[in-house]
Amino acid sequence: MKTIRLIAGILLLITGVLHVILYAKTPDEPGMIGYLVFGIIYAIIGMLLFTRNWYQVYLGLILPSIGFTICLIKFGFPALVSIDTLLYIIDVIVIICCIVLIVNRKKISETTT
Repeated sequence: MKTIRLIAGILLLITGVLHVILYAKTPDEPGMIGYLVFGIIYAIIGMLLFTRNWYQVYLGLILPSIGFTICLIKFGFPALVSIDTLLYIIDVIVIICCIVLIVNRKKISETTT
Protein backbone atom coordinates (compact mmCIF):
# COMPACT_ATOMS: atom_id res chain seq x y z
CA MET A 1 0.00 0.00 0.00
CA LYS A 2 2.93 2.30 0.63
CA THR A 3 3.98 1.96 -3.01
CA ILE A 4 0.51 2.86 -4.27
CA ARG A 5 0.47 5.92 -2.01
CA LEU A 6 3.89 6.98 -3.32
CA ILE A 7 2.80 6.50 -6.93
CA ALA A 8 -0.30 8.64 -6.34
CA GLY A 9 1.78 11.32 -4.61
CA ILE A 10 4.40 11.45 -7.35
CA LEU A 11 1.76 11.55 -10.08
CA LEU A 12 -0.08 14.38 -8.34
CA LEU A 13 3.18 16.32 -8.04
CA ILE A 14 3.85 15.78 -11.74
CA THR A 15 0.36 16.83 -12.78
CA GLY A 16 0.56 19.84 -10.47
CA VAL A 17 3.75 20.99 -12.15
CA LEU A 18 2.28 20.36 -15.60
CA HIS A 19 -0.80 22.42 -14.75
CA VAL A 20 1.35 25.34 -13.61
CA ILE A 21 3.54 25.07 -16.74
CA LEU A 22 0.45 25.13 -18.96
CA TYR A 23 -0.76 28.23 -17.16
CA ALA A 24 2.64 29.90 -17.51
CA LYS A 25 2.72 29.21 -21.28
CA THR A 26 -0.73 30.66 -22.01
CA PRO A 27 -2.01 32.69 -19.04
CA ASP A 28 -4.42 34.77 -21.14
CA GLU A 29 -6.50 31.87 -22.47
CA PRO A 30 -9.93 31.36 -20.92
CA GLY A 31 -10.00 28.79 -18.13
CA MET A 32 -6.26 28.87 -17.49
CA ILE A 33 -6.63 30.27 -13.98
CA GLY A 34 -8.36 26.96 -13.17
CA TYR A 35 -5.25 25.14 -14.37
CA LEU A 36 -3.13 27.22 -12.02
CA VAL A 37 -5.42 26.68 -9.03
CA PHE A 38 -5.74 22.95 -9.57
CA GLY A 39 -2.00 22.68 -10.23
CA ILE A 40 -1.19 24.22 -6.89
CA ILE A 41 -3.79 22.08 -5.10
CA TYR A 42 -2.56 18.90 -6.79
CA ALA A 43 1.04 19.65 -5.86
CA ILE A 44 0.08 20.24 -2.22
CA ILE A 45 -1.96 17.04 -2.04
CA GLY A 46 0.87 15.16 -3.76
CA MET A 47 3.30 16.28 -1.08
CA LEU A 48 0.80 15.48 1.67
CA LEU A 49 0.37 11.94 0.35
CA PHE A 50 3.90 11.20 1.51
CA THR A 51 2.68 11.44 5.12
CA ARG A 52 0.75 8.75 6.98
CA ASN A 53 -2.53 10.64 7.44
CA TRP A 54 -5.60 9.39 5.64
CA TYR A 55 -7.45 12.60 4.84
CA GLN A 56 -4.98 13.23 2.00
CA VAL A 57 -6.07 9.99 0.32
CA TYR A 58 -9.66 11.23 0.36
CA LEU A 59 -8.51 14.60 -1.00
CA GLY A 60 -6.54 12.70 -3.67
CA LEU A 61 -9.75 10.97 -4.65
CA ILE A 62 -12.16 13.91 -4.49
CA LEU A 63 -10.21 16.81 -6.02
CA PRO A 64 -8.85 14.98 -9.10
CA SER A 65 -12.37 13.63 -9.67
CA ILE A 66 -13.73 17.18 -9.58
CA GLY A 67 -10.96 18.50 -11.86
CA PHE A 68 -11.37 15.61 -14.29
CA THR A 69 -15.14 16.10 -14.46
CA ILE A 70 -14.91 19.87 -14.90
CA CYS A 71 -12.37 19.49 -17.72
CA LEU A 72 -14.48 16.88 -19.49
CA ILE A 73 -17.55 19.09 -19.28
CA LYS A 74 -15.78 22.30 -20.29
CA PHE A 75 -13.25 21.05 -22.86
CA GLY A 76 -14.49 17.56 -23.84
CA PHE A 77 -12.15 14.80 -24.89
CA PRO A 78 -8.80 16.15 -26.11
CA ALA A 79 -6.82 15.04 -29.12
CA LEU A 80 -5.17 11.68 -28.54
CA VAL A 81 -1.66 13.08 -28.46
CA SER A 82 -1.79 16.13 -26.22
CA ILE A 83 -0.80 17.27 -22.77
CA ASP A 84 -4.48 17.29 -21.77
CA THR A 85 -4.73 13.58 -22.53
CA LEU A 86 -1.72 12.97 -20.28
CA LEU A 87 -3.36 15.00 -17.50
CA TYR A 88 -6.59 12.99 -17.88
CA ILE A 89 -4.70 9.71 -17.72
CA ILE A 90 -2.78 10.80 -14.62
CA ASP A 91 -6.03 11.90 -12.95
CA VAL A 92 -7.62 8.52 -13.62
CA ILE A 93 -4.57 6.64 -12.28
CA VAL A 94 -4.51 8.79 -9.12
CA ILE A 95 -8.24 8.27 -8.58
CA ILE A 96 -7.82 4.50 -8.97
CA CYS A 97 -4.84 4.48 -6.57
CA CYS A 98 -6.80 6.38 -3.94
CA ILE A 99 -9.81 4.08 -4.32
CA VAL A 100 -7.53 1.05 -3.85
CA LEU A 101 -5.99 2.61 -0.75
CA ILE A 102 -9.38 3.40 0.78
CA VAL A 103 -10.86 -0.02 0.01
CA ASN A 104 -7.83 -1.86 1.36
CA ARG A 105 -7.77 0.29 4.49
CA LYS A 106 -11.37 -0.63 5.20
CA LYS A 107 -10.64 -4.31 4.57
CA ILE A 108 -7.67 -4.23 6.92
CA SER A 109 -9.65 -2.48 9.66
CA GLU A 110 -12.51 -5.01 9.28
CA THR A 111 -10.17 -8.00 9.64
CA THR A 112 -8.45 -6.62 12.75
CA THR A 113 -11.71 -6.04 14.64
